[in-house]
This record gives sequence, structure tokens and C-alpha cells, in this order.
Amino acid sequence: MNSSSSSPPFAAPLQEKYDVFLSFRGQDTRDTFTSHLHAALLRKKIETYMDRRLEKGDNIEPALLEAIEKSKISVVIFSKNYASSTWCLKELVHILGCKERYGQIVIPIFYCIDPSHVRKQQGTYILEGLQLKKRFKGSRDEVVNWRAALEEAANMSGFHHSSKTGTAADFVEKVVQDILTKLNRESSSDLKGLVGIERKIEKIESLLCLSSPGVCCVGIWGMAGIGKTTLVDAVFHRQSSKFEAACFLANVREKSEQTGGPNQLLNKLVRKILKDKDITIDTLSIGQTSIQARLRRTKALIVLDDVNASSQLEVLVGDHDRFCQGSRIIITARDKGVLEEKVDNEKIYEVEGLSFNEALQLFHSHAFKNKSPTTDYIELSKEVVEYVKGIPLALKVMGSSFLRCKSKQEWEDQWNKLKRFPSEEIKKALRVSYDGLEENEKEIFLDIACFHKDENIDGVKRMLYIRGFYGEVGIKVLIDRSLISIWEGWIAMHDLLQEMGRAIVREQCIEEPRKRSRLFIAEDVYQVLANNQRTATVQAIFFDWSKIEKLNLNHANFEKMYQLRWLRVNYPRFLKNITLIDSLDLPNSLSYLEWEGYPLKSLPSKFSPENLVELHMPFSEVGAQLWNKDQNLINLKVISLRSSDHLTEVPNLSQSQKIERIDLYDCNRLVEIPSYFKYLNKLTNLELGRCRKLKTLPDMPCNVEFLDLSKTAIEELPSSVWSHEKISELDIRYCRDLKSLPSSSCKPNASGTFSLCGCKSLCEFPELPRNTTVLDLSKTGIKDLPSSIKFVFGLTTIKLVACKSLVSLPMDIWNLKSLKSLDLSRCSNFQHLPKISDPVEHLEFLNLSGTAVEELLPSVGNLVALKYLVLHKCKNLEVVPNSIYSLSNLKTLSFNGCSELKKLPPVLIDRVGLVSLEALNLAKCSILEIPDGLVCLTSLQILNLRETNIKSIPASIKHAAHLSCLFLTDCKSLKSLPELPPLLQRLEAHGCTSLKTVSSSSTALAQGWGEYIFYPRLHEKYIFSSCTKLDQNARSNIMVDARLRIMRMATAWSKFKEEKIEQSSYDSDDDYDYDSDGYDSDSDDYDSEDYDLNDTDHDPDDMMQENFIAIKCWGYEIPNWFSHQSEGSSINIKLPPDWFSTDFLGFALSLVIAFNKDYAEFSMKIGCKYNFKTSNGESHEINHPLHPFANSGSSKLHQVYVWWYNNVFEEVVEGAQSPTAFYKLVTEVYVDFSVLGFANKPYSELEVEKCGICLLYAQDAESIKKRIL
Repeated sequence: MNSSSSSPPFAAPLQEKYDVFLSFRGQDTRDTFTSHLHAALLRKKIETYMDRRLEKGDNIEPALLEAIEKSKISVVIFSKNYASSTWCLKELVHILGCKERYGQIVIPIFYCIDPSHVRKQQGTYILEGLQLKKRFKGSRDEVVNWRAALEEAANMSGFHHSSKTGTAADFVEKVVQDILTKLNRESSSDLKGLVGIERKIEKIESLLCLSSPGVCCVGIWGMAGIGKTTLVDAVFHRQSSKFEAACFLANVREKSEQTGGPNQLLNKLVRKILKDKDITIDTLSIGQTSIQARLRRTKALIVLDDVNASSQLEVLVGDHDRFCQGSRIIITARDKGVLEEKVDNEKIYEVEGLSFNEALQLFHSHAFKNKSPTTDYIELSKEVVEYVKGIPLALKVMGSSFLRCKSKQEWEDQWNKLKRFPSEEIKKALRVSYDGLEENEKEIFLDIACFHKDENIDGVKRMLYIRGFYGEVGIKVLIDRSLISIWEGWIAMHDLLQEMGRAIVREQCIEEPRKRSRLFIAEDVYQVLANNQRTATVQAIFFDWSKIEKLNLNHANFEKMYQLRWLRVNYPRFLKNITLIDSLDLPNSLSYLEWEGYPLKSLPSKFSPENLVELHMPFSEVGAQLWNKDQNLINLKVISLRSSDHLTEVPNLSQSQKIERIDLYDCNRLVEIPSYFKYLNKLTNLELGRCRKLKTLPDMPCNVEFLDLSKTAIEELPSSVWSHEKISELDIRYCRDLKSLPSSSCKPNASGTFSLCGCKSLCEFPELPRNTTVLDLSKTGIKDLPSSIKFVFGLTTIKLVACKSLVSLPMDIWNLKSLKSLDLSRCSNFQHLPKISDPVEHLEFLNLSGTAVEELLPSVGNLVALKYLVLHKCKNLEVVPNSIYSLSNLKTLSFNGCSELKKLPPVLIDRVGLVSLEALNLAKCSILEIPDGLVCLTSLQILNLRETNIKSIPASIKHAAHLSCLFLTDCKSLKSLPELPPLLQRLEAHGCTSLKTVSSSSTALAQGWGEYIFYPRLHEKYIFSSCTKLDQNARSNIMVDARLRIMRMATAWSKFKEEKIEQSSYDSDDDYDYDSDGYDSDSDDYDSEDYDLNDTDHDPDDMMQENFIAIKCWGYEIPNWFSHQSEGSSINIKLPPDWFSTDFLGFALSLVIAFNKDYAEFSMKIGCKYNFKTSNGESHEINHPLHPFANSGSSKLHQVYVWWYNNVFEEVVEGAQSPTAFYKLVTEVYVDFSVLGFANKPYSELEVEKCGICLLYAQDAESIKKRIL
């Protein structure tokens, strides 16, 4: 739950040097407990400060005080005589001072001393009276501080060791583990330095309703610089792992204004969600296409950052039903009106500025870095913070502008400067940082503001160098001044800073654009060009031609811009009916020319390109004669003509001996590369990919490092290319006409990868590189692996996917001692593995899916290290050897879709060796029964038997102690279910139309109650829909078990919550001993066929995480244990006195829903609205959607649903002191249920016929458990 209180501001601590500082009384514990603790900490590589000197006198050495300040955690060991040392007491005061100033973590340990003696200062901790005079020489004020420090420390959560708390060794281990946990939490915090953001993130996450069904759209609204992007970025990175796909579209406003912007954004969004970079949408609408269908199957987290027009949302979001149920969309904008077009008003969050204390903390972190501000600067700091008004960007930039002030006078001068020259508040703060830059950094800042925001940092540095600036040092300065930041290699600049930089340029001459250094507004460029004005001021231009095309500028004369060195033009190649220029003049001063969609066939004949360093003309109309023989490009280093469809031959580059990069990617009509290329000795990068008519290649120069020939028509490679010493990246994938390779040896790419994937005409290979680690020959025509493979000793991965001519492998394959992964999937003619004569101790992954394998040989048992064996859709597979049961390391065994597999070999329970097996997939096989020994494996977590012909499941399954998921969907012949293991969390038996009997697991559930472990986000689901032959006894057993499962989770939740509350406060009668470990559990949200067995880390401190149990079964009646039942879709209950007692566990809910026709449940939503009424007439409404059982197939007739949720009563009640205080006054509750579809519209075909509520109490749970046992 959100808290309205804010944390105190912490000053920047000294540079941390130690993880832990130990404060102790030497004569008590130096040679005993403290030394053991110190040694244990060092063994865990925890940098620990322990002063080994004997105490002399009352004064503490300055070095000791500094060690305290430079530590992340202080551990105070209170022992019998701790308080008799003034040294120790002064240490304690200083430690608590560091806690107050820096937020340092303090852990008290009460070693063989009663904590209450410390807090109340009894026994050896008396600091008053006669004893005080004898023992201490300190002043009265100092003693008062000591007493306060002892009391404060004694009230902290910590550890208490006595003779009753176990061995000292165990105690030391517990302390060390707690310190490790705190250090890990400290070091792994993703929000470090983001002051005041946590509560905002929690608010956004609550608005997202992450556990509820449906598509939810949240808007984030606020002024520029308030932190919208930072906030949404933090939410995105915290939540994206919970979704199947995630896409963050930054700068939507700016990119939408570019040519083809909305279409490009839509393409990027769809490609990112579907993870398919080849998708292209040519219109601004997805429509009812296969793409739409795929989107609706992919649960996604989408962020649209900086939207400024409803038309953008119409293109990118459309109606919410274009996305999968469970998807979440977050939109940031400055204009609330834009958000209101697509976002419900209650889902719009206004980002507020930082509180004063938060703002002060953020300002100090940038103004003083790791130093604490002195008293002289505190008041000045407060003045500045008050001036900035809590805007995070302005606080950071302003703080950085004060960083170089070395005295108070300099601070005051800087502050007076700000007050004397005011403009808009934020703009003024930003301008101060700019004014402090040197000339080189100013020019770089203006270039980035005008041209290079959101561009790759390496490319920007290159362009800055061409402009004559020192980019490496300049960019570092701008980062230090918080004027730019780097995000994954891209330059980011806040809108306010960009607007300020552009304003600075405009102010160079407001009336006459030709007198400015940079032009970036299309209309300004037009004015200069249309008036044919001379200018020696303009140095750089970037504009979009589509913004001036209606002005009919047929001739573009840049020639009179004598100092123009940098020209970038966006030309609207995607737009039709646009006016093109007929002619062009360029100045000879140009060093950089980029013209996307260049409309002419060649450069202007009068242009002398001797100064040109980079020429970029992608998607252009240029032909072979891009320049004439009199035009000499002697300084050219980079040329890019990619995707120029009319280019049939390469322009003459024979005189460009400085050329380093040539990009001709996707030039479809290019048929040859000139032979003089081999003399371009500085050429390092050559991109020829997708030049589909390119059939031959000359020898390459000696310095080429990167060569892309993918998807060309190359038929053979020159031997000089194949064995080129300097090439670190040679891409010849999907060269479909490549029939042979040179006989000479070659080298793999820098990563160790050797890939010929997609070279379908290639049947044979020469000698392989000896240092290859990954070999990918997928989709080639190979019939055998090259014999040289046996000498590639470092090979770890072999990919042979879809090699349709491959029939077998050489025996030598098993001698590759480093080979861990072998993928033969979709090799449709591959029939058998070679015999495995000796144990293979390295191979971990083997994929034979879609092969022609008819049987696995007994020698497969020699794959002793195998962890994953996958045989999906091996439709000829009939025989599996008994030796497969000896694979002791096997984690996943999958025969999904092996339709001819009718039986597995018998196995003796006491001899099965699959001790590591976690997932067994037999879905869509023809097996009729499962060996007993397989289903009772203690390691087994997932068992998938969907769409098989099994009639029963062995009773031994109840011994599968860790089985969490059992999939039985559409097992049409299954007639009975035995008692199931107690820790099962997911059972899917939808469509088991022959299922009649279901045994009760109540005894096992009751007996295993104590083994049940609760953790946040735990979900349990049990589905028996469309099992129409279930008899009354079976349905009764299902619902009796459901009650037990609900009671079990509810009591575990209650206990978990109590333990967390106890850990957050100190009880004087209890030991200071607590367990702060989290819970680890396997993710319970498994797909029936694709498993993710990675552990999911759960945060036990997150009390608001939703946990639930959901049960669904064919039937007509609410279970009889529901004490409150009603006909129809609503129910009103008069609650008994004291109903909200300490042992209250929540409501269990039940519905009977009539399906008037066969209905796919994935689109169904079940609404649940509570209205609580108090004795004094107040009321509180809660909307809490119920789990809809997505993907459980279609339903018929009547279905009974049962739910329990943990967090209904945790929600903050407006105006109430606490939720508990409110609910204690509640006397009546009205609950209304509804069945909704898309757009939350009611479905007439679905009807809630009955509903029920059961109040759950811990004492009832205990009684039920005892009655069963």
C-alpha cells in the first residue's frame, strides 16, 4: 500500500570503502564472538572493518570515525560491558549519526545481554547516579546523547543471542546471511539515485491492475521535465519480464513528425511484439489480418512515450481489442486531452513534483556528489530547491552547475546570477549549465540539440569530428553536467534541454535565418533557399523536404552557403504526388552529405567534392554515374547507397583511397563489384547483403574486417575472401546459389560462430576452422558433416535445422568433448543417431523434433550428461528403449506429437534413474498407459498428457512430491483420477468427456498442510470444465478438496502476513532474531507444451501481490459449504458482529454460470463488485475482477466456479485510518457479479444463475483439518 509519508533526505556519504563496520567491546568479545563473526564475513568476501587495537583513553581516532562513515552497514555488538566504555558509546553515537545523515544500515546484536537492559539502561547499562561519576568523565550533554543512542539502538530490529537460541556457529551464520541479504538488496537496487520515484511506481503499478484480465491502458501526464519518461522506464523494466513481449516506443511525438513516422512506429511496435523483423505494414491500419490475430495471442507490455496527438494513438493503439487479453499499455503525454481519447479518467496519473525533502536530497546528490553539505550551504541549497519547485530535471542540472563552485562566495555569485537574469524557471536553470561550458562543449551541445538527439553515440562522435569538434571529451563533459545521458549506446536529451539549445540557435538572429549557425526548421531553410541568399554563417542544416514541398521549390541552391559543412535532408520516398526538385547546387565546403531518398541521378556537375568525408544516399534514385570523371572524392571515408533500386554498378571509387566503409546493402540491380576494390587498402567494412543479382566477387583488400554477402546470388567465393586473415565477420547466410566453397581453410567470425544457414545449394564443405565454437549448417543441402569436424575440439553447438538431405551423422560426433548442444529438428529424412559406444559426458541438449527417427537405440543411455531430450512431432517414432530411464541428469523429456508412440517401456519403481526429471511431455501421443515408475518421481514438476488415449493414471502419482502441474486436457478416454499429490498447483482436465470418478485428496492435503509454502503471486488452478460424465461423488470430492486448498492457502497467507508485520517492529519480550529470506518457487504459470522451469524470485515484502485459487467444474449447484447462497447474480449479506476478527481469512466466492451455447472462454471477463456498508451509514466500493480461466477451451451448459483472493481487504479505504479500522465497522456487504466480453459489454449468451459467499476463519480451517486426520 502507498504511504503518504516521505523518507528523510540523506546527504551523500563518503565514498564507500567497507561493507561492514564492527562496533564491539574488546575485552568482552574480541577473541570470541566478534572474531568468529569477522572471519565468517571475510569468508563470504564481505569487506569488514574490525579495529584490533586496545582502547586507550576516551578519544576515538579520526581514522575510526572515517571507517564508520565509509561503511554500508554498521553492526553494533552489545555485550555485558559495552556501556562501560566511553569509546564504544562515542562510536555508537557516530554510527547513529551516519544512519541519520546517510541512511546507513545499522544492525544491533545483543550478545548474552537482555535487550531490555540496553533500552531501559539497567544492570551494566546504568548511566546515572554514583556509578556515572565513577565511570565517566563526559559532560552531562554527552551522557544524554549516549542514553538516547542506547535507547534508539535497542528499539531497532536485530539479533539476540543467549544460551537458549542455539549454537554460536548457527547464530553467526544467521547474522552473516542477513548481512548478505541487505548488501544484495542495496547493490541490486535499480532505483538507486531516483529520488521519490518508488511511491510513483507503486501508484502506476496499482493502476495497471497487473493481475486482472483484459487490456488495461494507463496514462501518465505532466509537464516537461517532471520525470514522465524516467517513471515509465522504471515501470517498464520492473514489469516487462512478466509479459510475453514488451515494446518501449520513445519520442512518439518527434518520430511521428518525420516522414512516414506513424507507419514506421506502427511497424516497429508490431515487429517488437511479434518478434518478427520481417513484418511490414504499408498502411496506417492493421486491419483484420493474420498480424491482428497474432497480436491477440501475445500478451504484451507497451509504452508509448511522449504522445502529443490523438491520431498517433489511433494508429498505434486503435481499439484495445487489437491486443491480447492481459496486455498493458502505458502512454505518457504533456496534454491530458490527448490521453482522454483512449484512457479512462481514473486511469490517468498526473506526475507531481518532488516533495521539498526529496528535491533537497536530489539537488545535494548532484551539487556535492559524495560530500556532505556544510551548514553554510544548507540554507542556500534550500533557496535553490524552493526556486526549482521540485522538477527533477531542473534539480539535476542546477545541482551540476553548482558542483564546480569552490567557495561559499562562488555559490552566492552563482545564485545571484540566476536571480538577476530570470526567464522561464526551468529554461533559466538549464541555460546556466550551458553558459558554464567551454566553446567546444557548447558547439557539441547545440549540434546534439539540433540534430543528434536519440542517435547512436559512435555515429555522432564521427559526425562531430567531421564538423571539427572533439566529441570524445565533449560528450563526457555534457554527461557530467547532466545535459545528456547515454542509454544503451544512444544519446538521450530531455525535451527541455533540446528546446533550450534550439532557442539559443534561433536567438543568434531571430529575423534572418541565414545569420544562424544551424538550420533545422524546414521553413527557415526554404526562406534562405527561395531568396537565394548568400551566407557565410550557416554551417549545418537538417530538414525534412516534405515540410516545404508545397512551396514549390524546384531549384535548391546551397552553393551560396560558403561555410556549410554538414547537410542532412530527409526526402519523402514513401509519399506520393510530392514535388521533386529539378536541379541542385552544393557548396564545395561540404564535408558531410546525407540525403535519404535523393531524387536526382547524380551529384551537381559544378560541385567539387574534394572535402566530402561521408556521403549517405539511401533509398535514392542515383545511377552508376553519381559523379563525373572530373569530380574527385579523395577524402571520402564512408559511402552509403543502400536500397538504391536504380544502382546497376558501383560509382567510380578508384581515387577514393581513404575509403573505409561502403554500404550497398539491398541494391537489387547491382550485378558486379569492380576489380579495383582490392586496391582500396583502407576499406574495412563492405555491406553487400540482399544484392540479389550479385553473382561474383573480386578479391578483397587486405584490411577488410566486415563483409556482408547474405542473400546475394553469389555462386562461389574467391579463396582470398574465404581465408582472409583480418575478416572478423563474414556473413554468407542464405546465399541460395552458393554451390561450393574454396578448398582452403577459413576462419570463423570473431564470436567463434561459423554459419552457412540458408545456403540450400551447398552440399559439401571444405575443412572447418579449428577454433569454431558454434557451427550452423541449418537449411543447407548437406548429406554428411565434413570429416574435419572431428578436429574442431572447441565446438559447443551444432545446428542442423531443416537439413532435408541429411540422413545420418558420423560416429566421430560423440568424440567432440566440448559439444553441449545438437539440434537436428526438421531434418525430415534423418533416420537414426549413430551408435553411442562409450559414455558421452558433455552433451546436454539434443533436439530430434520433426525427424524420421523410428526408434531410439538402447545406446542413448550413454548420453549420461543429457538434460534436454526433445522429440516433438517425430511421427514415425515407435520404440523408446528402457535405457532412457538411466539418464540421471535429464530434466526435460518431450515426445509431444509422436503420434505412433503407443507405449513406453516398463520400469521398476526402485530402479528408475530419472532422478532429475522435471518435465515429461507425452501430449498427443498414442499411449494407452503410463508406467508407474514415471509418475511418482520426486523431482517431477510438470506432467503433460493432453490429447492422449490414457484411461487412468497410476495411483503412485500421489508420491510425486514436487509435481506442480498436470495437464490432461482432451484426454477423451480418461475415466478416473486417483488421489493427487498435495502440492499440485495446476490441474487442467478440460474436455475429459469420459471422466467419471475423481478420488479425494483431502487426507493428503491435510497431512501435507505444514509442508505448504506460501509466496507472493502464488496461483492455483483446477479445471474440470466440460467433464459431463462426472458423477455426484466426483463433483463433491472436487469441491471438498477445493475448500481444503483454499483454507490451506488462506491460513498460509495469514501466517506469512503476520510474520512480515512482526519483522517490521520490535517486541521487547522477543529475541532480536528474524529470518529475512525470500521465497523461491518455480513459476506456476506454465503453458501446456512449453515449459519455463527457471525459478521465479518473489519479493516477500510486497504485501499487495495478488494470490488466488480458482476451481472450475461442470455442474449446477453452489458447493454446500458456502453458507450464504442466492439465486441470480447478486447477494446481500448481513455480517455477524466481530466478523472482521484477527483470524478472518477472507471470502470464498462461487458462481454457477449457464452457457447457452458453445463459448470460447478466452474472451470472457467476470466482474465482481463489492459494496461494504458500515453501522454509521458509510460505504466503500471495490471492483475486483475474477480470474476468467483463459485458455481452458470452450464451455457448454453449466459450469461451477470457486475463487479465493488474498488482497481484497488490503485496499486502502479513503478517509479511514486503516482498512482494518473501516472493516470493523462494516455490518453488511452487497456483491454483484457480471459476465463481460470485449469492451466490458455484457454477454446475453452467458448468465450467472447462482452465487455464493463463504466467510473463512482460521479456527474453521483447523477444525476441518483435524476432522479429516
